[in-house]
This record gives sequence, structure tokens and C-alpha cells, in this order.
Amino acid sequence: MPTVRCTMAQALVRHLCNQFTIIDGRKEMLFPGVFAIFGHGNVTCLSEALEAVKDTLPTWRGQNEQSMALAAIGFAKAKRRRQIMVATSSIGPGALNMVTAAGVAHSNRLPVLLLSGDTFVNRRPDPVMQQVEHFGDPSTNVNDAFRAVTRYWDRITHPEQIISSLPQAVAVLLDPADCGPAFIALPQDVQEMAWDYPEAFFKPTVHAIPRPRADKDRLAQALEILKSAKRPLIISGGGVRYSGAEDVLGAFATEHGIPVTETIAGKGAFTHHHPAHIGPIGIVGSTSANALAAEADVILAIGTRLMDFTTGSWTCFAPDAKFISINAARFDATKHQALAVIGDARETLAELAASLKGWKSDAKWTNHGESEFAKWNAALDSYQKPTNEPVPTYAQVVGVVSSHAGERDYLIAAAGGLPGEVMKNWRVKQPNTFDCEFGFSCMGYEIAAGWGAAMADPTRVPIVMVGDGTYMMMNSDIYSTVLSGHKIIVIVCDNGGYAVINRLQNGKGGASFNNLIKDCRVTQPFSVDFAKHAESMGALARKVESLADLGAAMDWAMSTDRTTVLTIVSDAFTWTPGDAWWDVGVPQVSARESVLEASKGQLEGRRKQRVGV
Repeated sequence: MPTVRCTMAQALVRHLCNQFTIIDGRKEMLFPGVFAIFGHGNVTCLSEALEAVKDTLPTWRGQNEQSMALAAIGFAKAKRRRQIMVATSSIGPGALNMVTAAGVAHSNRLPVLLLSGDTFVNRRPDPVMQQVEHFGDPSTNVNDAFRAVTRYWDRITHPEQIISSLPQAVAVLLDPADCGPAFIALPQDVQEMAWDYPEAFFKPTVHAIPRPRADKDRLAQALEILKSAKRPLIISGGGVRYSGAEDVLGAFATEHGIPVTETIAGKGAFTHHHPAHIGPIGIVGSTSANALAAEADVILAIGTRLMDFTTGSWTCFAPDAKFISINAARFDATKHQALAVIGDARETLAELAASLKGWKSDAKWTNHGESEFAKWNAALDSYQKPTNEPVPTYAQVVGVVSSHAGERDYLIAAAGGLPGEVMKNWRVKQPNTFDCEFGFSCMGYEIAAGWGAAMADPTRVPIVMVGDGTYMMMNSDIYSTVLSGHKIIVIVCDNGGYAVINRLQNGKGGASFNNLIKDCRVTQPFSVDFAKHAESMGALARKVESLADLGAAMDWAMSTDRTTVLTIVSDAFTWTPGDAWWDVGVPQVSARESVLEASKGQLEGRRKQRVGV
């Protein structure tokens, strides 16, 4: 058998360079790039291997291991899981910085390949710099922390092991049912070892994402339930987008008169004004979608894990509503006594449509959805309308930014008050132009993901909306985008701290404490000049004083040649209504009467929850 002698690190990189996928009929690299911060655990061997292929597999230097892995995740989401970036760190704190990003990918079912340096298998130099020792288990180190937040975990203790390990990692990354982060620890002494690898290991391989078909008996049961429905409702999740099922779902819903609501991950499968669309559902949802959810007798949940923000902590639905869950993942499909139809969203919908011809829900139900959505749109117009108030609301800011964004420009948000405001107020103009990371609600995702999204599609501009709290937590990839030439537009809504958590604190009877800057233990409240800060990292920036100025600033930002940051002071207390109930812990004993009243209300809300598993 022909072999190639090379180090384990060289073999790993060479294998990645020979993995391909088909996108829109074109053969593309499955792994188009690497985000890297080098340290002693990966700079001498893995770096040497990457440098040799830098024109084939580009390496991008991040500013923080967490944010570069988040950039990789933002890239994967913008590519709808069709291409996968790699992120590599040294051992110790560099590796641990990526654990949070792994949690983001795991929660959101997004692929990223994480490669971390590791200690020595031979243990001769132990303890090495940055090694965290476990007295009772010398095989354990910080890389074991990834076990909790990855779909695939391995540590290479012999150079031959990557021959079996890498294909398994790739299979997980491409599996629609098990998709998530894959992690491989690379001990320093094993990285340097030479081995005679079979040439076949480096053979170019073209991968296709599988489309599992649903069980015929489950499909028949789903058809029976759907045909019995008087008030059916569709919940469209992120799986619809990753399956590429947008057009099939649109045709299915329109033909059969079934209103479509969206989850946070699913928003963007439809344009805002699609005839079947009635708005987002749940805690950061619309009055239209939540009104129909309360009346629906059959809910067809497609590609969603039905998190609490979608279900209103399971209070959005009638107690006797029946659920059909179409999902590639068995775990997600089998929730709350749903009929689990396990399969690819696009193919399963196509098979349902073929057997459902001629059936349509009552026109009164469809018209009811359209009427509620019309009311919601009128409400949005009123919330977004400029007023004479000195400080604009999030709704007004989102409305201006949305109206000045291009048809294909890509909105990104993640944490704080903006997810609720963009879910409600951002009117999607073209499919797949919206990314709100809320599976992990990771502060710091936004700017890093903007960098990744700009790499994924340089023909459109990522528009990143963040609060001042998120900006302070992780902003260094503004500098990364300037260095690499990947333009993004960042809108910083400065409302003086963690305003939406202050809202929750107050809403459950608590005093404002340690969230807004003015309520923290500080000697003097101080406002950061975010525009000057962004300029110091090479971005163009402008401080905006009014909504009218914001519109003009957006037009200017669209015309610039590099990353541009706009900052505007925003209202910390005015929020767009439409929310469903949310279950959180509220003290049952407190010196505050307002907390006791909130506790009573919380217990009352729990009586409306749907009992399930």
C-alpha cells in the first residue's frame, strides 16, 4: 500500500485540505479556513503544517480564542452549515477560552472543528506551562472541559489515530441529526511524530449532507392528524433553513392554508411579507403568532428544539393541542408528547404535500391569521414611528437601520434587549439574511460572527446590532475585520448597562441592582465614547444624536470602504410588547412586597404550563 511519511500535524492539515462539498453545483472546500492563535501547544508543529498550505487553507489570526471560534460559528451559520471553519488554540487558557464558543455551537446545532494543543503523552516534562494537574487523575487536563459542550471529543495519543478520528469528526459535523462542534486534542509530542500514512487518507473526498427520510407509518399518522385539524399552525425553526426547505415550506403552507410562525433560529426562512407568514412566536414573539398559538388545535413544529422562548415556557398553546414534530434529531422530535417524525425537513414536507393534495384548512382560520398579522404590522409601524422624545427606543432604532439596509444585507444580534427587538421589528427582505444567536444567548457573539459572516459572503454587508454591555464584553474583532478587510457595520445602542436584565429584575419585583451602570457600585457613572474607541482599532465611526442623523449615518456607513461603527444613546426602559409568559425563579420569601406579589404571579403562570417531557 503506497504511503506518505509526515508528522501527525502535517497529516491532519493535508487531510482537511482534501475534503470538499458541493454548494449550488460548485465544488468547494469543506474547510475553507482556520482561525488561529498560536502558543507553545500549537505553534511549532501545527503552525508549521498550516504555513505550508497557507494559500490553500488560509489561516486568520484572531484577537481572542473565544471570539475567533465564534467567528467560525457565525461563518457556519451564514453558510447554513454547508462549510465549516476550524479554530485552533494552544493549551491552558487559550483552550478554555474556546469552551464558551463550543457551548454556542452545541446549543445551536452548528458545526465547528476545534483543535487544541495538549500536554505530553509521555508525561516526561510534566507539569508543563499552563498544565492544570489533577492529583488523582493525571490524564485529565483543561481539554476535558470540552466534553460537556461538544458532539465529538477525542485526544490523539498516537499519530495513527487520526486516520479513524478525523472521518468520525467530519461525519458529526455534517450530520443534520447530530450536528455540533467537534473537538480534537493534539498532544505536543504526538504532533511532531512522523508516521507512514496511507495515500488513501489524503484522497480528495466530496461530501454530501445526508437527507434522512421519515418512517412511512409516522408520516401516515401525521397526515391523519393534519387532516383532522381545524386550526393548524406551523412553527418554522432553524432546521428549515439548514435543510433548504424554505420554498417547499412556503408552497406547503400556502397551498393548505396553514399560518406559519417563526422561532428565533428560524426567522429569515420567509420574508416578512410572505403570504403564509404571521410573525415570530413566543417570549420575544408577536401578538399575532401568540394569539393563533393559543387557539391552534394542531401544531406542526419543523426543525425546532422548542426552547422556552419559543413555547412561552410551554404556556403558549391550548392544553389539548396536538403536536407533530418534524426533525432530523430524534431527541428534538420526541418532546412534549409530540408525534415524532424523524427526517429531513425538506424531504418530509415534500412527502406530506404529495399525500395532502386537495386538503385545506378553513379559510376563516387563514383569514384570522392574516387579520392578526395586519394588526401586528400596524402596531410595529406605531412603535417605530419617530417621536419628539429625546432618547429613541430600540424599536425606532431597529426601524431606521432596517429601512436603510440593503435587500441582502445580513442582520446579526445575540444578547441583551436586542434579540427581542429585532425579532419583532426587523422585517426580513430576503430569505436567510437574519442571524439572532439565542440558543446560548452569548454576549460577544455578534461582532465576531459579523467577521465570520463577512468571510462567508463578501457580496453583502453584515449589520451587527449590539448593546453597550455586549460591546464592552467583546469588541476586539472590529480590529480583526479592519486587518483582514472584511467590512461590517456595527450599531451600538448605548442604554447605560444591562438594561433588559434590569427590566426582568424589576418585572419580578426586585430593585434595580448591579445592571444599569447608575445602579452599580461605582464612584461616578461614566459613558464610554464608543466611536472613538472603534476608531482606535482602525474602524470608521460616528456618534449619532438623533433618528434622523441615524438614517444619514446608515447611508454613509453603507458607502464606506471598511468596518464602520455607529453609536446612539437608546432608551433603557421602553420595549416592544407582544411577549409570552416566561418561567423564571422568583423568591417565595422576601422582605419586598413587590417580590412576593411577583412570586404569586409566577406560581399562577405555572398552572398554565403544558405538562410534558
